[in-house]
Amino acid sequence: MSHLDLDAVLAVSNQHAYPVYPAAIPDAWQEIAAEKGYDIVGRVRDRYHLVLRHEDCGAEMISRVFVLRTSEPACPTCLDTRRRALCAAAGVSYLGRGDHSNYFRILLPCGHETSRQQELLERVRQGKTAIRCETCHAERLAAEARARGWELIGPDPQGDQSYRLYRHGCGHVQRVAVGNMMTGRFACGCCSDGWTTAESNIYAMRFVLKNGRDVIKAGYSRDPQSRLRHQLITDPDQYARLIRTVAIPSGHLAIRLEKELHATLRRERPDAVLHRSEFAGEVRVVSEIYCASIEPEIMRLLDGIEMRVKALVRH
Repeated sequence: MSHLDLDAVLAVSNQHAYPVYPAAIPDAWQEIAAEKGYDIVGRVRDRYHLVLRHEDCGAEMISRVFVLRTSEPACPTCLDTRRRALCAAAGVSYLGRGDHSNYFRILLPCGHETSRQQELLERVRQGKTAIRCETCHAERLAAEARARGWELIGPDPQGDQSYRLYRHGCGHVQRVAVGNMMTGRFACGCCSDGWTTAESNIYAMRFVLKNGRDVIKAGYSRDPQSRLRHQLITDPDQYARLIRTVAIPSGHLAIRLEKELHATLRRERPDAVLHRSEFAGEVRVVSEIYCASIEPEIMRLLDGIEMRVKALVRH
């Protein structure tokens, strides 16, 4: 029979509000515990419970005799240490167990609390994914909406995670894709004109390809800056600049003038028209890219368009 360390038992017993169970510890139990990396300190509560000391960390825990004899007791102190280390490696702080199995409560770098699965945190630690703060995400969506004169109401009533429900300044409520709210490529279904009647622009943009070649893109868009940043470029660090815009009263007129512009360039400067293979993967279009050497000619054509539009507006 093993000795009974009453002081240690009382310390654990008082911590967990368990009374000491005054009984000897069979040597066979101590042998089983030793094989599993534990030392039996004493018995508490009733004849079914033991106080175990983990040899690796020195921490004590309460365990049922049945668990010790039939399985591997899990040291809660070591588990807590591993969870904290995992969270730290994933860039967050461990706050405790979540409400569901394998979920951890964590503190994000932004200061918001949330719950995430252990498996997700493992992938974050490996750099395979990232954790998005839902609170910060919602605040960003609301700010994007306000900047465009809309109010974020809530999730999409149809359950599509790519959409949200918004209210326009005119009071109209509609579903809008999150990506469209960010880029501005949508219109209010109540007070906005369709693209054919809404104001538009003829634009010119300059790109520098990876081979160092300067090229010019001409086209039309209601929001050229949004088209450049959210549709045309393939790399955030890519050299891409909006260098000229000409305001057009309507989308219908803009597309007609743009077609005339390209027809003129193809007729007069076919040598400056780039084949798609020269810019594929760098600018998200299939045509209408020109060598930058004809930039003066493009600007001259845009000057002509601007004069025609001004004359049209005056009449």
